[in-house]
Amino acid sequence: MSVLKKLAGQTAIYGVSSIVGRFLNFLLTPFYTSKGMFSEEQFGIITEMYAYVAFLVVFLTYGMETAFFRYSTKTEIDHKKVYSNALYSVTTTSILFVVLAIFFAQPIANWLVYPEHSEYVIWFAFIVALDALSSIPLAKLRKENKAKNFAFINIVNVAVNIGLNLYFLLYCKSNYDAGNTNWLINLTYSPEVGVGYVFISNLIASITKFVLLGAQLQYSGKFDWQLFKGMFSYAFPMLFVGLAGIINEMLDRTILKEILTETYIAKEGLTHQMANSKALAELGVYGGNYKIAMIVSMFLQAYRYAAEPFFFNQEKEKDARKTYAKVMNYFVVIVSLMFLAIAMNLQIVKYFTPNPAFWEGLKVVPILLGANVLFGIYLNQSIWYKLASKTSYGAMISIIGAVVTVVINYSLIPTYGYMASAWATFACFAVMLIISYIVGQKIYPIPYNLKKVGFIVILTLVLFLIKIPVDITRDFSWLEFFYNNFLIGVFILAVLFIDKSMMRIVMSKVRKEV
Repeated sequence: MSVLKKLAGQTAIYGVSSIVGRFLNFLLTPFYTSKGMFSEEQFGIITEMYAYVAFLVVFLTYGMETAFFRYSTKTEIDHKKVYSNALYSVTTTSILFVVLAIFFAQPIANWLVYPEHSEYVIWFAFIVALDALSSIPLAKLRKENKAKNFAFINIVNVAVNIGLNLYFLLYCKSNYDAGNTNWLINLTYSPEVGVGYVFISNLIASITKFVLLGAQLQYSGKFDWQLFKGMFSYAFPMLFVGLAGIINEMLDRTILKEILTETYIAKEGLTHQMANSKALAELGVYGGNYKIAMIVSMFLQAYRYAAEPFFFNQEKEKDARKTYAKVMNYFVVIVSLMFLAIAMNLQIVKYFTPNPAFWEGLKVVPILLGANVLFGIYLNQSIWYKLASKTSYGAMISIIGAVVTVVINYSLIPTYGYMASAWATFACFAVMLIISYIVGQKIYPIPYNLKKVGFIVILTLVLFLIKIPVDITRDFSWLEFFYNNFLIGVFILAVLFIDKSMMRIVMSKVRKEV
């Protein structure tokens, strides 16, 4: 139990920076979507641009994070060389990427249908490069269990981003629109920049994070080509894992505008400009509600930061595989409870996007929450191919998931719009989880308690299906609130009843409080 407490403790500390930090960042969504700030179309621009960022960060890190963790556990290799090799590699490719992005900024902007904003391309090139460069020093902090340092740097990053957003969009924009300008506003604000201030804020925050990591940027010794070849052969399949994972998570927000634009032109006879505007608005609605579902993914990120080095460090222990199975039991309970807490209270959660124009997209939230639960279970279960150094299997599984995502999105978006995208995400993670479990149990078997995990998942689904559904046209309902949350209480009692170890933990906490 002590090792599980250690994992929980590390997850809690990482949660300070990732869950709390990203939650604060997510509070920008109701700010962006409030009346008088950004329209659905403008929020669609933000959604689309950040979808591309996710792709590019994975591309520029190409699995070196995981390779660093794997090789730094090998006793026969100098760990300093492992770190500096990863740093040299990612630095070189990041610089090359920025140079190419600057050179081709205008053609890329034309392709994105933002021909008058080639500066977006340059800003994001620096954001992506700095985030990729920062990933290796941050991985080093995780490997050294310096979770507090990690948390501090990320909290500062979030604070700078939020502070600048509030400065540009709340202070400057509000005063400018009201005609109350001063020398500072005139110097730093121009209404023509618009959503660009969201990107500028992010860029300055990324620079700040990189500067704070300066002490970790240790380019010591010469580049070891032989070591790099071994690291790269391990990491290269992880590039496909990462890219396929981002396709599964982000593809919908990069292609939704394009497919819907063509659909509106063909079916409604709209001009390209009108169709593009309408498609951007749909993307904005989908993006705003996607943010709600990502509350679960905030926990998953914090957990992953702690779990990856934990799993590698536990590998040499005698009962490591039993520990992995116990971790899965607790994990499924937590993510299932998070699913119910959000899905059962959509009549409250909908105010996360305060503009009622976004509420029509609430129907995708439970689907995307379920997809995140499946992804979390897959995240836990798929550790087998990293521990067994079979990363090529991870790549194949992720590619299969990506194919599912692509096929469903391209075939069904013209008919069902963003609902197709939500179901594509769910189907993708379900397929990946099933394949990973079957293959993993043959190569690196872990004794998961399928009866217990299956019971929790089925109970969660049943309780969700018998809830009172949200009606966006209806005011707050106390009946709905009490009934739906009563069902959450049923879930908690049922879990404690079937899992005596959890019951003992809860009872010990109660005794301490008493």
